[in-house]
Amino acid sequence: MGAGIAQVMAASGRRVFLHDAAPAAVERGLAGMRKSLERLAAKGAPHDPDEVLARVEVVEDVVDADLMVEAVVEDASVKQDVFRRADAALGPEAVLASNTSSIPIASLAGVTGRPERVIGMHFFNPVPVMDLVEVVRAPGTSDETVTEIVGLARELGKTPAEVNDFPGFVSNRILMPLINEAAYALADGVAEPDAIDTIARLGFNHPMGPLALADLIGLDTCVSIMEVLRDGLGDAKYEPCPLLREHVAAGRLGRKSGQGFYEYA
Repeated sequence: MGAGIAQVMAASGRRVFLHDAAPAAVERGLAGMRKSLERLAAKGAPHDPDEVLARVEVVEDVVDADLMVEAVVEDASVKQDVFRRADAALGPEAVLASNTSSIPIASLAGVTGRPERVIGMHFFNPVPVMDLVEVVRAPGTSDETVTEIVGLARELGKTPAEVNDFPGFVSNRILMPLINEAAYALADGVAEPDAIDTIARLGFNHPMGPLALADLIGLDTCVSIMEVLRDGLGDAKYEPCPLLREHVAAGRLGRKSGQGFYEYA
């Protein structure tokens, strides 16, 4: 996700600083960006991969910029640490945005001295292809900040949709129960994964079935999001299916681990 966000920012002509604390993560991100840019160029996209990548600079820590977009693991404490560091490193007018898919933005704004400049900017995977950006306004987010981020999303060629700050926002409040119920259907022996996904694709006109989508998102991320929904909304209906927890405990996380509901080369 971080690499995808960096790619669309750089493709728009902006200078981008890319940072990740995980070893080799930046190198993997840059390699993924080049592959994505070359694939898009082969389809007629106007961006030269070398020119776009020349706008991306790898840095060892958070640095001063007009905008930070955080896309770290879906863990509130980890994200809060990034926001504290960014609040100290970036100028007072800079916007601090989170790509979180479920964690309330107010919990991130609360660790900064600029809650009016903190916002959610939830992209969808794969970022260079998907049009939607869920723009999440926390209680303290200013109208000016919302206007700026909505405008930026449009400049990136995306379609912004404004939502208020609730656990899971709109997208995952709707999506995660679908994924969870598909996992229950599999666990109960109602059908095999391919049949479940085929029914969703052809019967509901979804581009991807819920189990394949869960593998793309990451089953560990799905579990984390559902826990945020369960705890934040106080509703047990969001409790993750035991089969999801079983896969995560066994390291079967989806595409990123090579196995989830499906196996991947």
